[in-house]
Formats: sequence, C-alpha cells, structure tokens
Amino acid sequence: MTLSAELRETIRRRAESVCEYCRLPAYASVLPLQIDHIIGRQHHGTDDIDNLCFCCIRCNLKKGPNIASIDPNTGLVTALYHPRQHVWGQHFRILEARILGLTAEGRTSVDLLDMNGEDRVQLRHALIRRGWDP
Repeated sequence: MTLSAELRETIRRRAESVCEYCRLPAYASVLPLQIDHIIGRQHHGTDDIDNLCFCCIRCNLKKGPNIASIDPNTGLVTALYHPRQHVWGQHFRILEARILGLTAEGRTSVDLLDMNGEDRVQLRHALIRRGWDP
C-alpha cells in the first residue's frame, strides 16, 4: 500500500501516536508503528481513511487479514475490535499492565492479537512505572 506522507501523518495524529489496538505508544516501540487495513483488501476493504488505523507491528502481524476469531469465553465466532466503529474504553481496560477484554469483541481481540504476551505486559509495567497513563 502506498500512502502519501500527509495521509500517514493524518492517521498517526488521529491515533494520538498510539497503537489503536493495544495502545502501545509509538515512542515505546522498537519499530515504527504501521498503517493497517482494518478490513483487509481480500475482504473487500478499501484504502479509505476510515478503513485504516495506526498500529504496532506485533498487532498488525497477529491480526493479519482476520476480521473475526473465536471468543475465548463463549467459543463463538466474533468480530474483532474495529477502531473506527468502536470506542476502545468500552471494549478494553488495562489492569496491572494487562489488557482485559470487556466485551466479546474485546476478548476476541485480546486473544487473537496476543495483547497480554509476557513481553508486552513487561513493557506496559515499565511504561507505567515511568509515568505512562494508558
């Protein structure tokens, strides 16, 4: 995907320089955050700004082309969190550096994107100790 520098900057500013899935701030990432298609092209997603989000490479790689997965609580196929249609705080909460899914979409996204992998939890702990307020 080739996006103009201006569009990339607009997406970064809209996201306030944090991953729109796991909320990792860009300054804490070893690699630059990326632009992700929320709905992949293979699922008829477009390059429209409303289908693009700012995310860390780990969330992007874990999400891949997926638009749904299995809710670990119910076993039902559930849509993933959609940064343009959902409000992060209604689907997730951070408690002691772990991201909790509050809804089916939140739980499914936490599970598929492995938001609580040990390295991610340790990074959140370090950021919180340095004053980061997720």
